[in-house]
Amino acid sequence: MHAIRPDTQVSTTPHFARSSVSIATVAALAVVVAAGAHAQDRSRSSANVDKPDFSGIWDRDAPPVTPNPRTAGGSPSAPGGPAFAGAAPPLKPEFTAAYQAELKRLADADQRGEPVTSQNTMCLPQGMPGMMLAIFPMEVIQTRGQVTIIEEAFTQVRRIYIGEDPPAVDDAEPFFYGHSGGKWDGDTLVVETVGIKTNILYRNVPHSEEMRIHERMRVLDADHWEDQVTITDPKYLTGPWSWTWTYKRRPGYKMLEYVCEDNREFADPVTGAQRMRFKGKE
Repeated sequence: MHAIRPDTQVSTTPHFARSSVSIATVAALAVVVAAGAHAQDRSRSSANVDKPDFSGIWDRDAPPVTPNPRTAGGSPSAPGGPAFAGAAPPLKPEFTAAYQAELKRLADADQRGEPVTSQNTMCLPQGMPGMMLAIFPMEVIQTRGQVTIIEEAFTQVRRIYIGEDPPAVDDAEPFFYGHSGGKWDGDTLVVETVGIKTNILYRNVPHSEEMRIHERMRVLDADHWEDQVTITDPKYLTGPWSWTWTYKRRPGYKMLEYVCEDNREFADPVTGAQRMRFKGKE
């Protein structure tokens, strides 16, 4: 029989029992969650064991004649060819005219010596997939459970979590580099990236929140590796947009600090053209 407090006529024993059960349940759940987290950490920490190593400092192989990727347009006839610019984007017909008109506007402005402002002008990083152009040296650090890619330009940092899937598109907060998860397929690292900001454009090609970047990274030999890139976007593209970048090792190079500091360029508030500030004479 349960004890009854005479002043309240409320049974005290069940309350104590429920509390004990509740505390025990919470403790048990905590142990299970912690064990699951540790198991996931162990899984990630061993994900790169006995796998090809991308670590090192790299340049993109076969650089283009011109370093201007914005007006290259991603066509086979672009300077450096499609390996640099990427194959022509398979835009849906309703977006093609606007895209071509924008490329012409940019090219005409450059020809006049009045370039239109760009992300570089605004000191904004290239984001994905543009940072993989490696316009400056690129460092890859491969550790247990993670591949970290650092682009010297703008000190851009990208993290690929091995053994994980990226979040669902609807749950992915938009970032410059998105959310990347990687898994090994034999000796090939397969990476999926989602959640790229829609104002971060590669070759000025528009994209939606549903854009996905699929990469197959493969070490070719001691001094080269390749990144097979495929972009899909059901809103803007008729099908996959693919190209391959190859990188070559740059032995002995040490990464330098790159900060967009004291930038004198700005966008003209009326025309959008790139302008430069000059200090007045003292």
